[in-house]
Amino acid sequence: MSGENPLTAVHAIFQGRVQGVGFRAFVLGLGRKSGLSGWVRNMPDGTVEALFAGDDAVVSLMLESCRRAPFPIRVDNMETFPAQMPLAEGFHVVA
Repeated sequence: MSGENPLTAVHAIFQGRVQGVGFRAFVLGLGRKSGLSGWVRNMPDGTVEALFAGDDAVVSLMLESCRRAPFPIRVDNMETFPAQMPLAEGFHVVA
């Protein structure tokens, strides 16, 4: 997770058509492939919440990739907030 870029952690909330369409699996695959740490989970209100931690440039690319997720996923709104770095490395789904 280290590199020449500064490290960052971002908490993101995604609204739109993000549950029941494979969005969590999409985010999980990208997170692991990108070498980020963090997690993704469905929320009872129909949103999906995630924590992305790693090199600043990689986190930014991850957020942009989520915003442009493939059909049938549709992200209508994405809110981001600064977050604390997770204690554990790796990316996973939280129930």
